[in-house]
Amino acid sequence: MTELKSSLGISLLTGRKPGGPLPAYLCEAEAQNALRFHQSVPGYRETPLRRLRHLAEKLGVREIFVKDESFRFGLNAFKSLGSLYAMSRLACREFGWNGEAVVYADLQTPQAHRKLREMVFATATDGNHGRGVAWSASRLGCRSFVFMPKGTVESRAHAIGAIPGATVTVTDLTYDETVALAAQKAKENGWILMQDTAWDGYEAIPADITAGYQTLPLEILSQMRAYGEKLPTHIFLQAGVGSMAAGVLGYFAACFGENAPAATILEPETVACIYASAKAADGMPHSIAGETQTIMAGLNCGTPSKIAWPVLRDHADFYAKCPDFVSARGMRLAAAPQGEDPHFLSGESAGIGLGFASLVLSRKECAAQRETLGFTKDSVLLMISTEGNTDPEGYEKTVYDGAYPVP
Repeated sequence: MTELKSSLGISLLTGRKPGGPLPAYLCEAEAQNALRFHQSVPGYRETPLRRLRHLAEKLGVREIFVKDESFRFGLNAFKSLGSLYAMSRLACREFGWNGEAVVYADLQTPQAHRKLREMVFATATDGNHGRGVAWSASRLGCRSFVFMPKGTVESRAHAIGAIPGATVTVTDLTYDETVALAAQKAKENGWILMQDTAWDGYEAIPADITAGYQTLPLEILSQMRAYGEKLPTHIFLQAGVGSMAAGVLGYFAACFGENAPAATILEPETVACIYASAKAADGMPHSIAGETQTIMAGLNCGTPSKIAWPVLRDHADFYAKCPDFVSARGMRLAAAPQGEDPHFLSGESAGIGLGFASLVLSRKECAAQRETLGFTKDSVLLMISTEGNTDPEGYEKTVYDGAYPVP
């Protein structure tokens, strides 16, 4: 395992990539089932796949594609793909329904509502996951209790609190401590914990959430074919606890094997628990202790998910940890594109992929990292912009006032 540190502040770690078995829920059949269910939800539509041709030409690669999740169900982020699907799977287990046949309308019948309305959900979140859980619960006529860590942006808490049936509590705890609090409150009150991270004894619901994220690669591959591309050569996946990254990477690994694109897992430098776990090289997940700060609130998670970590450990090619200016650069590239590239809104936790690739491809300080990543003129790059503008004040400071400039 090799670690490459650039003077720009970006660190890259090569993975061992031993391969190995994947969880049964990361596969073509489960991905198709998740997509089928999502397509049955009113308001569903494929989120845009942004093609940045001018930027690709400028950076010397064939294509750059960015999946724009700011349009997902009107929630400004992708997270509802996991929570609503997990709730549908939970309903199937509770009521003996066929999970391969249930559609959204089945959850809306009077009989279903009589059963579902007794369910109360709890979760911890920095914003996007909690909003997805609260929205999903409200769609089923259920209440939700959402716990948020200290430092939570007011606009994110307000967006969740505006959802019918949602109760928001901003704590004075870190994210990991808030997860523990939500689990405690759920146990004490008989609520259902709807968390996208797993630990010993709590794995089924996080697995369903991760399975739901496989709608992303299915949509992406369909959209890429419309542009004449079959498969990306490189994918860049940001990770907090790692559930989204595991869902997308696991799908590609399960369905394409040795032909899967080279995958880089991206994290903030201040809270890179996946990077630290990979660097330890003992096969075990490792936590980042203490209070951590980053503008990438959705990635400010100190402990990897138990079920996500083995997927990222065994199937990622690279791990990177990045200063905040990397994400800020990605946000600005999305907001102010050059040439005829499309404009889109990319939030603080969403811009890291585009920022990382643009810097590694263009800065002399990153030459060794660029070579190690294997970029060529035929490379096809894929990023997922996981959120839009979820913090208007912070977004304005970064995009319009130039906060977190690249050195």
